[in-house]
Amino acid sequence: MYKVKRSKSISKRFKITVTGKLLRKKTSRSHLLQKKSSKRKRRLRHVSLVAVNDITNFVNKIHYK
Repeated sequence: MYKVKRSKSISKRFKITVTGKLLRKKTSRSHLLQKKSSKRKRRLRHVSLVAVNDITNFVNKIHYK
């Protein structure tokens, strides 16, 4: 039996909730913020859920603590 290779980068970017859903940060918040409205930047602060179809790709690659 071989050891499952975990992805360190995925474990830094995503968080598993108690119910098994994945949380992620929204994109477009790092640079070129002058042209974006305050309302848009405020909405980008919040975390969002990963789509249900994509969860299976990520869960097996996350390091568990």
